[in-house]
Amino acid sequence: MGTHRSVAAMLRERVKTTPDRDAFYSPHQDSWTTLSWSTVYERVREIAAGLRALGVQDGDRVGLLCSTRVEWLLIDLAINTAAAATTTIYPSSTVPDVEFITNDSGSVVVFAENDHQVAKFQESRSALEHVRHIINIDGGGSDDGWVLSLAELTAQGCAHTAKNPDEADEIIDRIEPEDLATLIYTSGTTGRPKGVMLVNDCWSYIAESLRESDAMREDDVQYLWLPLSHVFGKMLEIAVVSVGIPTAVDGRIPKIVDNLVDIQPTFMAAAPRIFEKVYNKIVSGAKEGGWLKYQVLKGAMEVGREVSKIRQSGREPGPILSTRYALFDSLVFSKIRAKFGGKIRFFISGSAPLNRDIAEFFHAAGLLILEGYGLTESSAASFVNLPEQNRFGTVGPPLPGTEIRLADDGEILLKGRGIMRGYFNRPDATGEALIDGWLHTGDIGELDSAGHLRITDRKKALIKTSGGKYVAPSAIEGQLKAICPYVSQVVVHGDRRNYCSALITMDEETILSWSKDNGVDGTYADLSRDPRVIKLFQAGFDTVNEGLGSWETIKKFHVLPVDFTPENGLLTPSLKVKRKAVETTYSEILDGFYLDALESV
Repeated sequence: MGTHRSVAAMLRERVKTTPDRDAFYSPHQDSWTTLSWSTVYERVREIAAGLRALGVQDGDRVGLLCSTRVEWLLIDLAINTAAAATTTIYPSSTVPDVEFITNDSGSVVVFAENDHQVAKFQESRSALEHVRHIINIDGGGSDDGWVLSLAELTAQGCAHTAKNPDEADEIIDRIEPEDLATLIYTSGTTGRPKGVMLVNDCWSYIAESLRESDAMREDDVQYLWLPLSHVFGKMLEIAVVSVGIPTAVDGRIPKIVDNLVDIQPTFMAAAPRIFEKVYNKIVSGAKEGGWLKYQVLKGAMEVGREVSKIRQSGREPGPILSTRYALFDSLVFSKIRAKFGGKIRFFISGSAPLNRDIAEFFHAAGLLILEGYGLTESSAASFVNLPEQNRFGTVGPPLPGTEIRLADDGEILLKGRGIMRGYFNRPDATGEALIDGWLHTGDIGELDSAGHLRITDRKKALIKTSGGKYVAPSAIEGQLKAICPYVSQVVVHGDRRNYCSALITMDEETILSWSKDNGVDGTYADLSRDPRVIKLFQAGFDTVNEGLGSWETIKKFHVLPVDFTPENGLLTPSLKVKRKAVETTYSEILDGFYLDALESV
């Protein structure tokens, strides 16, 4: 597939090239339904025609509030095929957020997953300024016709196509590369979300770059569970269409393990938190299995990391090390690979930094994690490690066509076709982010000798202690997660303070398992106050502190009685910690750490 003027044109070419190949696998009861590319296109065109029948015009925005499932992909592609732009809305969005995004985007039609999600729009119907119809994907319509079922929409689409048989191709032919394709409201860590404008050419660029990298292939099988409302998920959708990768789609997180065994994918993308949870579960499970099982795991990790480092340098281990590795592969690593289906070529990690120790652990097990980097404002993919060009601790080289420059303070500046065209209705914010065509990312980084980028921290997240020393909190947080399997989240604090402190949440599964094995009774909240649990985390901090400068060491910490979640407003939907929100919510605890210091002044 060559260069395409639009997402719709890309889809049309994919269907023309491989009409009978598998496109998507969708869960249905205890099995999977297969959709070919020709079937996908038929359903996409019906929905697109239905939108035109409702009066959707070129350039209109259409909202989409739905979890990760095949219908999300079909509807998104249909919106673009109707020459409109998709406004993505997270399923976890509150009524005020739904109202704000819908009004700010000027969306004229909105797709909602079910009656529960439709109710969010009905609750604020009088305040919705532009919405003419809600399409209920799983449920029925309303008596007044404001809510239509998806079946009713497609029926209108079929009738519209019968009267206008040539319209679909005419619409696709007139879509321009600079026409808006996707409007994604950044979840952000502070303030109101901003609508990031990604045009068709942004996605054409991503498609061309991914094909040129040759990392993903037609004979691959992808397992897709990431939130499609997030730019990372949207980028993977473009990869599917561009390369023609059969993809199993199911966003139900509790089903991931079972689905991986069923689908046996060759690659999967995930946020670092998923790899951390798997790592924690393996380590805690070995500890619970007794002294011998834990010693076997420790031996496997030691040998595996040694093999990993040798292979990272482009060499192979000698005969003695190879024999030891083969033994541990049989005892440990092969079982880990089997949990992921047994056919994984690589994982892709993005949206937050991945700790290098965890990446090397998976590599030791024969599971390569390719870390990448991008923002919503850069169409998700700006840098990515490749199977044959991977450097742990980096996010890889830039994708072809992406320019990079480092500012005097180390901030990463990006330029290229994949960069957003601005923030919707926000010329002020656009002017701050885009200066002379360069996107100011807010991330601090450095380039190594091979041109691979290493992210060192967020510009605004850097801590400057009262003594004038700078601290990069994410590096410390990542080290603790790699050392202590009972950690879910950690926030290092200390800006304008005289030393650093931290807030911790516990990984519920591993800490409850530990409590059961150690005869410690109590709920999650009870355990957060138990001295024996505090001792676990103190040991982790003691280890981390040994490798830090005195100004970086964590002097005090507090274990919180609840974990951070998108629902309580302390995580973004893409599982990033809202640092400012956490510090505000727990300001009394944080201030309490420093009372002694204040009283001694």
